[in-house]
Amino acid sequence: MSTDNELAQESRYDILQNKAGEILIIINSRQGAPENPRFIYDGGDTALLYRTKEMAVVFKNIANGARKPLKMVTSMLVVEVEEDDVLREYTVPVRLVKNVEALIK
Repeated sequence: MSTDNELAQESRYDILQNKAGEILIIINSRQGAPENPRFIYDGGDTALLYRTKEMAVVFKNIANGARKPLKMVTSMLVVEVEEDDVLREYTVPVRLVKNVEALIK
């Protein structure tokens, strides 16, 4: 990513799965609406959410129990919260790659 782009690490997030197998991830809100967002994952402990061309969010230490379900879905719901309020929610496609860490560097 070039120096004009922002790469933010998400320190606190929740990944939930309902009985139908659908995934919901709750994150802190970011400035501006997402544009063509997508979730990039390789099955390990790190993932990337591209919110816009200029901004991505890094998720580290994904729990072992969440890894297989994340690899099984083609899309997920992202909910951005500010304090206790939902600021926005949107569906993002999940794209599996070989190595997320290589995209971060």
